[in-house]
Amino acid sequence: MKLRLGFSTCPNDTYIFDALVHHKIDTEGLDFELFLADVEQLNKAAFDSQIDITKLSYHAYAYVAENYVLSDSGSALGYKNGPLLISKRKIYPDEISGLKIGIPGKFTTANLLMGIAFPDALQKIEYLFSDIEEAVLSNEIDAGLIIHENRFTYEKKGLLKIIDLGEYWEKETNMPIPLGGIAINRALPLEVQKKINRLIQKSIQFAFANPGTGLDFIRRYAQEMDEIVMQKHINLYVNQFTENLGFDGRKAIEFLYHQAVEKNIIPQINKNIFFEDSLSELK
Repeated sequence: MKLRLGFSTCPNDTYIFDALVHHKIDTEGLDFELFLADVEQLNKAAFDSQIDITKLSYHAYAYVAENYVLSDSGSALGYKNGPLLISKRKIYPDEISGLKIGIPGKFTTANLLMGIAFPDALQKIEYLFSDIEEAVLSNEIDAGLIIHENRFTYEKKGLLKIIDLGEYWEKETNMPIPLGGIAINRALPLEVQKKINRLIQKSIQFAFANPGTGLDFIRRYAQEMDEIVMQKHINLYVNQFTENLGFDGRKAIEFLYHQAVEKNIIPQINKNIFFEDSLSELK
Protein backbone atom coordinates (compact mmCIF):
# COMPACT_ATOMS: atom_id res chain seq x y z
CA MET A 1 0.00 0.00 0.00
CA LYS A 2 1.33 3.45 -0.96
CA LEU A 3 0.40 6.36 1.32
CA ARG A 4 0.99 10.07 0.97
CA LEU A 5 3.17 11.26 3.85
CA GLY A 6 3.69 14.93 4.65
CA PHE A 7 6.25 16.51 6.93
CA SER A 8 8.39 19.62 7.04
CA THR A 9 11.98 20.06 5.90
CA CYS A 10 12.99 21.02 9.44
CA PRO A 11 15.72 18.83 10.97
CA ASN A 12 13.49 17.35 13.66
CA ASP A 13 11.08 15.97 11.04
CA THR A 14 13.71 14.66 8.63
CA TYR A 15 15.47 13.09 11.62
CA ILE A 16 12.26 11.37 12.72
CA PHE A 17 11.22 10.05 9.31
CA ASP A 18 14.57 9.12 7.76
CA ALA A 19 14.48 5.44 8.75
CA LEU A 20 10.85 5.09 7.69
CA VAL A 21 11.08 6.66 4.24
CA HIS A 22 14.40 5.00 3.42
CA HIS A 23 13.28 1.55 4.58
CA LYS A 24 15.96 1.29 7.26
CA ILE A 25 13.22 -0.41 9.24
CA ASP A 26 10.68 -2.97 8.07
CA THR A 27 7.74 -0.87 6.82
CA GLU A 28 5.40 -3.88 6.91
CA GLY A 29 4.25 -3.54 3.30
CA LEU A 30 3.79 0.24 3.31
CA ASP A 31 5.43 2.64 0.86
CA PHE A 32 5.30 6.40 0.98
CA GLU A 33 4.89 9.25 -1.46
CA LEU A 34 6.51 12.27 0.19
CA PHE A 35 5.02 15.74 0.46
CA LEU A 36 7.58 18.06 2.09
CA ALA A 37 6.43 21.58 2.89
CA ASP A 38 6.34 24.40 5.41
CA VAL A 39 4.12 23.65 8.39
CA GLU A 40 1.36 26.05 7.31
CA GLN A 41 1.29 24.42 3.86
CA LEU A 42 0.95 21.06 5.59
CA ASN A 43 -1.90 22.44 7.70
CA LYS A 44 -3.77 23.59 4.59
CA ALA A 45 -3.19 20.28 2.80
CA ALA A 46 -4.84 18.54 5.75
CA PHE A 47 -7.83 20.91 5.52
CA ASP A 48 -8.47 19.52 2.04
CA SER A 49 -7.80 15.89 3.16
CA GLN A 50 -5.10 15.75 0.46
CA ILE A 51 -2.79 13.60 2.53
CA ASP A 52 -2.89 10.27 4.38
CA ILE A 53 -0.38 10.99 7.14
CA THR A 54 0.90 14.43 7.97
CA LYS A 55 2.77 16.53 10.46
CA LEU A 56 0.61 19.52 11.34
CA SER A 57 0.21 22.16 14.01
CA TYR A 58 -1.91 21.15 16.97
CA HIS A 59 -3.86 24.36 16.31
CA ALA A 60 -4.71 23.22 12.78
CA TYR A 61 -5.70 19.76 14.00
CA ALA A 62 -8.70 21.27 15.80
CA TYR A 63 -10.19 22.01 12.36
CA VAL A 64 -9.56 18.56 10.86
CA ALA A 65 -10.33 16.26 13.81
CA GLU A 66 -13.40 14.99 11.98
CA ASN A 67 -11.13 13.46 9.32
CA TYR A 68 -7.88 12.72 11.16
CA VAL A 69 -6.77 10.98 14.35
CA LEU A 70 -3.59 11.84 16.27
CA SER A 71 -0.64 9.47 16.40
CA ASP A 72 1.05 8.86 19.73
CA SER A 73 4.42 9.06 17.96
CA GLY A 74 6.15 11.85 16.06
CA SER A 75 5.08 14.92 18.03
CA ALA A 76 6.97 18.11 18.75
CA LEU A 77 5.96 18.55 22.37
CA GLY A 78 8.05 19.36 25.39
CA TYR A 79 9.54 21.97 27.67
CA LYS A 80 11.48 25.14 26.86
CA ASN A 81 10.81 24.90 23.12
CA GLY A 82 7.88 27.24 22.58
CA PRO A 83 7.64 30.18 20.16
CA LEU A 84 9.28 33.51 20.98
CA LEU A 85 7.94 37.00 20.40
CA ILE A 86 10.86 39.19 19.35
CA SER A 87 11.48 42.81 18.34
CA LYS A 88 14.21 45.38 17.55
CA ARG A 89 13.60 47.41 20.69
CA LYS A 90 12.66 46.65 24.26
CA ILE A 91 8.90 46.16 24.47
CA TYR A 92 6.93 45.43 27.62
CA PRO A 93 4.07 42.89 27.74
CA ASP A 94 1.45 45.61 28.29
CA GLU A 95 2.41 47.11 24.90
CA ILE A 96 1.83 43.90 22.93
CA SER A 97 -1.83 44.48 22.11
CA GLY A 98 -0.93 47.58 20.10
CA LEU A 99 1.82 45.97 18.01
CA LYS A 100 1.83 44.92 14.38
CA ILE A 101 3.00 41.31 14.72
CA GLY A 102 4.34 38.88 12.13
CA ILE A 103 3.13 35.30 12.64
CA PRO A 104 4.26 32.06 10.94
CA GLY A 105 0.72 31.16 9.83
CA LYS A 106 -2.83 31.61 11.07
CA PHE A 107 -3.21 27.94 12.00
CA THR A 108 0.16 27.43 13.68
CA THR A 109 0.22 26.56 17.37
CA ALA A 110 2.42 29.63 17.83
CA ASN A 111 -0.53 31.78 16.79
CA LEU A 112 -2.88 29.78 19.01
CA LEU A 113 -0.62 30.42 22.01
CA MET A 114 -0.48 34.08 21.09
CA GLY A 115 -4.27 34.16 21.14
CA ILE A 116 -4.40 32.48 24.55
CA ALA A 117 -1.76 34.75 26.10
CA PHE A 118 -2.67 38.02 24.37
CA PRO A 119 -6.24 37.87 23.03
CA ASP A 120 -6.24 41.61 22.30
CA ALA A 121 -3.21 41.44 19.99
CA LEU A 122 -5.13 41.44 16.71
CA GLN A 123 -2.81 43.21 14.25
CA LYS A 124 -1.24 40.09 12.75
CA ILE A 125 0.41 39.57 9.37
CA GLU A 126 1.25 36.10 8.06
CA TYR A 127 4.78 35.31 6.85
CA LEU A 128 6.79 32.24 5.99
CA PHE A 129 8.42 31.46 9.35
CA SER A 130 11.94 32.02 8.01
CA ASP A 131 11.11 35.56 6.77
CA ILE A 132 9.91 36.98 10.08
CA GLU A 133 13.28 38.12 11.44
CA GLU A 134 13.98 40.17 8.32
CA ALA A 135 10.49 41.68 8.44
CA VAL A 136 11.22 42.90 11.97
CA LEU A 137 14.65 44.20 11.01
CA SER A 138 13.23 46.14 8.05
CA ASN A 139 10.48 47.68 10.22
CA GLU A 140 7.66 46.06 8.24
CA ILE A 141 6.33 44.87 11.58
CA ASP A 142 6.87 45.84 15.21
CA ALA A 143 7.41 42.29 16.45
CA GLY A 144 7.64 38.76 15.17
CA LEU A 145 6.55 35.40 16.47
CA ILE A 146 9.40 33.01 15.69
CA ILE A 147 9.59 29.21 15.67
CA HIS A 148 12.01 26.46 14.63
CA GLU A 149 15.69 27.33 14.17
CA ASN A 150 15.07 31.08 14.40
CA ARG A 151 15.16 30.59 18.17
CA PHE A 152 18.92 30.17 17.71
CA THR A 153 19.57 33.03 15.30
CA TYR A 154 17.57 36.09 16.38
CA GLU A 155 20.06 37.32 19.00
CA LYS A 156 22.93 37.28 16.50
CA LYS A 157 20.86 39.66 14.37
CA GLY A 158 20.49 42.09 17.26
CA LEU A 159 16.88 41.22 18.01
CA LEU A 160 15.40 41.07 21.51
CA LYS A 161 13.03 38.65 23.18
CA ILE A 162 9.76 40.17 24.39
CA ILE A 163 8.30 36.94 25.79
CA ASP A 164 8.80 33.20 25.50
CA LEU A 165 5.31 31.78 25.00
CA GLY A 166 6.54 28.32 25.93
CA GLU A 167 7.67 29.61 29.30
CA TYR A 168 4.33 31.41 29.64
CA TRP A 169 2.44 28.16 28.98
CA GLU A 170 4.60 26.13 31.38
CA LYS A 171 4.21 28.72 34.14
CA GLU A 172 0.43 28.82 33.70
CA THR A 173 -0.15 25.07 33.36
CA ASN A 174 2.89 23.13 34.63
CA MET A 175 2.55 21.10 31.42
CA PRO A 176 4.72 20.57 28.35
CA ILE A 177 3.76 22.67 25.35
CA PRO A 178 2.16 20.81 22.41
CA LEU A 179 3.42 22.32 19.14
CA GLY A 180 2.91 19.86 16.31
CA GLY A 181 1.79 16.28 15.90
CA ILE A 182 1.20 13.54 13.37
CA ALA A 183 -2.32 13.13 12.03
CA ILE A 184 -3.53 9.98 10.28
CA ASN A 185 -6.55 9.93 8.00
CA ARG A 186 -9.52 8.24 9.70
CA ALA A 187 -10.57 6.81 6.32
CA LEU A 188 -7.70 4.34 6.52
CA PRO A 189 -8.50 0.97 8.15
CA LEU A 190 -7.83 1.00 11.90
CA GLU A 191 -5.18 -1.70 11.54
CA VAL A 192 -3.33 0.52 9.04
CA GLN A 193 -3.62 3.52 11.33
CA LYS A 194 -2.10 1.51 14.17
CA LYS A 195 0.63 0.19 11.87
CA ILE A 196 1.55 3.75 10.89
CA ASN A 197 1.75 4.79 14.54
CA ARG A 198 3.94 1.79 15.28
CA LEU A 199 6.26 2.41 12.31
CA ILE A 200 6.79 6.07 13.18
CA GLN A 201 7.76 5.00 16.69
CA LYS A 202 10.19 2.43 15.26
CA SER A 203 11.69 5.07 12.95
CA ILE A 204 12.30 7.35 15.95
CA GLN A 205 13.80 4.51 17.97
CA PHE A 206 16.11 3.69 15.04
CA ALA A 207 17.27 7.33 14.93
CA PHE A 208 17.93 7.31 18.69
CA ALA A 209 19.88 4.05 18.43
CA ASN A 210 21.89 5.04 15.35
CA PRO A 211 23.11 8.63 15.80
CA GLY A 212 24.22 10.21 12.55
CA THR A 213 22.59 7.66 10.28
CA GLY A 214 20.18 10.21 8.79
CA LEU A 215 22.59 13.14 8.44
CA ASP A 216 22.64 13.15 4.64
CA PHE A 217 18.84 13.33 4.49
CA ILE A 218 18.72 16.00 7.21
CA ARG A 219 21.44 18.13 5.56
CA ARG A 220 19.75 17.93 2.15
CA TYR A 221 16.78 19.91 3.42
CA ALA A 222 18.47 21.98 6.12
CA GLN A 223 20.00 24.01 3.24
CA GLU A 224 22.24 26.73 4.65
CA MET A 225 21.58 25.89 8.28
CA ASP A 226 24.71 25.72 10.41
CA GLU A 227 25.32 22.14 11.55
CA ILE A 228 25.47 23.18 15.20
CA VAL A 229 22.09 24.90 14.85
CA MET A 230 20.77 21.83 13.05
CA GLN A 231 21.72 19.59 15.98
CA LYS A 232 20.33 22.06 18.52
CA HIS A 233 17.09 22.03 16.58
CA ILE A 234 16.86 18.23 16.78
CA ASN A 235 17.77 18.20 20.47
CA LEU A 236 15.13 20.82 21.23
CA TYR A 237 12.18 19.25 19.43
CA VAL A 238 12.85 15.49 19.62
CA ASN A 239 12.44 13.92 23.04
CA GLN A 240 10.57 11.22 24.97
CA PHE A 241 7.22 12.71 23.96
CA THR A 242 8.23 12.33 20.32
CA GLU A 243 8.60 8.61 20.77
CA ASN A 244 5.35 8.30 22.72
CA LEU A 245 3.03 11.02 24.01
CA GLY A 246 2.10 9.00 27.06
CA PHE A 247 -0.35 10.24 29.67
CA ASP A 248 1.34 13.62 30.21
CA GLY A 249 1.59 14.40 26.52
CA ARG A 250 -2.04 13.52 25.84
CA LYS A 251 -3.17 15.50 28.86
CA ALA A 252 -1.26 18.59 27.67
CA ILE A 253 -2.87 18.39 24.21
CA GLU A 254 -6.34 18.03 25.72
CA PHE A 255 -5.76 20.97 28.03
CA LEU A 256 -4.53 23.14 25.15
CA TYR A 257 -7.81 22.47 23.34
CA HIS A 258 -9.79 23.04 26.53
CA GLN A 259 -8.19 26.47 26.93
CA ALA A 260 -8.62 27.38 23.26
CA VAL A 261 -12.29 26.37 23.17
CA GLU A 262 -12.95 28.28 26.38
CA LYS A 263 -11.49 31.43 24.78
CA ASN A 264 -13.46 30.87 21.54
CA ILE A 265 -10.27 30.46 19.49
CA ILE A 266 -11.13 27.03 18.07
CA PRO A 267 -14.37 25.07 17.61
CA GLN A 268 -15.41 22.34 20.03
CA ILE A 269 -13.85 18.99 19.06
CA ASN A 270 -16.46 16.24 19.18
CA LYS A 271 -14.36 13.27 18.06
CA ASN A 272 -11.95 11.18 20.10
CA ILE A 273 -8.65 12.66 19.02
CA PHE A 274 -6.52 9.60 19.82
CA PHE A 275 -6.90 5.97 18.76
CA GLU A 276 -8.52 5.07 22.04
CA ASP A 277 -10.70 7.02 24.46
CA SER A 278 -8.96 9.95 26.09
CA LEU A 279 -6.72 9.14 29.04
CA SER A 280 -8.09 12.03 31.07
CA GLU A 281 -11.46 13.69 31.40
CA LEU A 282 -11.03 17.45 31.33
CA LYS A 283 -14.09 19.62 31.71
